[in-house]
Amino acid sequence: MKPSFYVTTPIYYVNDVPHIGHSYTTVAADVLARYKRLKGYEVFFLTGSDEHGQKVEKAAQTNGETPLELADRVVKRFQSLWEKLGISNNDFIRTTQERHKQGVSAIFKQLLDQGDIYLGEYEDWYCTPCETFWTETQAIDGTCPDCNRPVEKLKEESYFFKMSAYGERLLAHIEANPEFIQPKSKRNEIISFIKEGLRDLSVSRTSFSWGIPVPGNERHVIYVWFDALTNYITALGYPDQQGTYQRFWPVDVHLIGKDILRFHTVYWPTFLMAAGLPLPKKVFAHGWWTVEGQKMSKSLQNVVEPNMLIDTYGVDAVRYFLMREVPFGLDGDFSHASLVSRINSDLANDLGNLLSRSTAMLVKYFNGELQVPGPLSEQDQILKEKTVAMVSAVDTCMDELAFSKALQAIWDVVSTANKYIDDTAPWAMAKDPAQQQQLGTVMYCLLEAQRLIHSLIAPFMPDTSRTALRCLGWQQEVTESDLVWGGLQPKTEITKAAALFPRIETKE
Repeated sequence: MKPSFYVTTPIYYVNDVPHIGHSYTTVAADVLARYKRLKGYEVFFLTGSDEHGQKVEKAAQTNGETPLELADRVVKRFQSLWEKLGISNNDFIRTTQERHKQGVSAIFKQLLDQGDIYLGEYEDWYCTPCETFWTETQAIDGTCPDCNRPVEKLKEESYFFKMSAYGERLLAHIEANPEFIQPKSKRNEIISFIKEGLRDLSVSRTSFSWGIPVPGNERHVIYVWFDALTNYITALGYPDQQGTYQRFWPVDVHLIGKDILRFHTVYWPTFLMAAGLPLPKKVFAHGWWTVEGQKMSKSLQNVVEPNMLIDTYGVDAVRYFLMREVPFGLDGDFSHASLVSRINSDLANDLGNLLSRSTAMLVKYFNGELQVPGPLSEQDQILKEKTVAMVSAVDTCMDELAFSKALQAIWDVVSTANKYIDDTAPWAMAKDPAQQQQLGTVMYCLLEAQRLIHSLIAPFMPDTSRTALRCLGWQQEVTESDLVWGGLQPKTEITKAAALFPRIETKE
C-alpha cells in the first residue's frame, strides 16, 4: 500500500476576490502534492471556500441577493482560477455543503455534551471585518489591532469553549513536537501567546443567522472559525472515522498565511484535543506579498489579479515566479519588473536556451538519434555527479517546504549544463571524425541531465516539463524510480525544441 500524504490550503473567504496571496498558498500546496505523488505517495490535497458569517450576510444584503447566491457566484471565481493555475486538488469543500454541516454539528454537540462547551454571556469589542472579539486593552482607541477599523461593543448570550483548560497540554505538545509550528519564529510567537494564558472562547453568535445552527438551540449560529477549521476533517468524511478519514488524518501539513496562525495553532488544536482527535503534524505559515513595496489594498488599487498575470505571462511562468522569488515563510514583494526579469533570465536564457541548443545539436550531428554513451571524461562525470546530487538536494528542500531552495538546486545544474556546453564545445568535436563517440557521450550526458532537470521541474511547471520531456523522447509519467541517472535509452528519437519561454521585450 502506498504511503499517504494529506495537504491543505486554508478555505478562502467568499467575501474576497481571489488575489496573489490566495494563489501563492494554493500553488505551494499544489507543488507539494505533485511532488509527493511523483515520490509514490497517495495524496489527498484539499482546498475550498468559507461561506458563512456576518460579513457574507451583510454583503449579500447590500447586493440584494441571498448569502448562498453570493457564495455560489464567488466560488466559481476561485474554482476557475484554480483550474487555470493547474491546481491538482482532490477535493473542494464548501462550508455550505451538507457533509460539512453534519460534521460541524457532530463535533460541537460532542463538546457540548461533555461540558467543554457551555452557555454564558459575552461582552467585548467586536470587529466585523475580522470576525474577532477583542478585550478593552487589545482594542486600541476603539479600533481593531489587526485591521485598524472601528470595533463595536457587543453583549450577547453565547456558548463558550473551555479553551483555558487546554493551554498547558497545548504548550507541552508544542515543546514535544518542534516541527508542529513552522517557521521557528512563528512557533516562538505562539508559545508566548499561550504563556500569557488562554481565555475561554466564544463559539456562537445570535446577532446574525447565516451559519450552522447550534444543535438544540437554533437561536445561535456556530462561530465562523469553529465552523471553518472543521473543514479539514469533514472533507475526509468526519464524523465517520473510517475510510478516507482513517487513511489521511492527521494532516501532514496545513499551509496558511501568517495572519491566521493563531486560529490554526491555538484554536484548532484545542478543539481537536477536546474531541479526542489527533493533532495536525505541521502548520506552516508563509509570509505576505506586498506590491512594489506597498501593502496590497483595494483602496490603493494595487491588488495583483492572478488571471491577468496568467494571461500576460503564462501559467508556468507565474507558478515559477511565486515559488522562486521569495523563501517560503518570509514576506515577498511583487513587481512586474522582477517577474519579467525571472522569465528572461531563468526561464528563457537558462532553461529554454539549454534545451533548444542541445536538441538542435543532436538533430544536426546525429539526425536526432541518441547515441550509446562511451566512457565518461572528467567533465562528463562532474555533470553526472551534480545532476545526481540535485535529486537528493531537492528532496531535502521539499521536506522543509523550501521551494525556492529546491528551484535553486535545480538551476545550479541548469547553469552547470550550460557551462558544460561551452567547455566541451560539441561544434568543434563534430568537425573531427575521431571524436564522434566522445561527441555522442557529451550529447547523451547533456540530454540525460535535462531529463532529470525537467522531471524535478514537473511539480512547479507541469506543462513546461511535459513539453520538454516529449522533446527528449520521454513519453511516460515520471515516477520515483525514474529519478536516477541513465533513464534515457540510446536510439531514442529526440526532436528539436522550440523556445520554451520566448523572451519578453521590455519597453525602456
